[in-house]
Amino acid sequence: MVTNAASFGRSGVHDFILLRASAVILACYTIFLVSFIALSAPLTYEIWHGLFATLPMKVFTLLALIALLIHAWIGIWQVLTDYVKHTALRGVLQFTFVVTAFAYLAAGIVIVWGV
Repeated sequence: MVTNAASFGRSGVHDFILLRASAVILACYTIFLVSFIALSAPLTYEIWHGLFATLPMKVFTLLALIALLIHAWIGIWQVLTDYVKHTALRGVLQFTFVVTAFAYLAAGIVIVWGV
């Protein structure tokens, strides 16, 4: 059996499950937000702020952000391993994406939790 050094011990089944789980979380989050916007006829800043001020919404938003980053990482990893054959360039691109993803996660935590 061949072990891919970039997979860190993951298998295709593990990636499949992570993709499906993150897609379900993102779908639920999107459906919730769209329905909230549709059902809140006069959507004001106070209503929007009140929604995101609650603990469950903060947790749900952070969970959706983490799910988005997991989903994006697996997608980027698959695209880069399929189309970028030069190992050093692929490593630089993956490193750049990981740094950017962690920056987005840090910004999301600061925005959602107001740290």
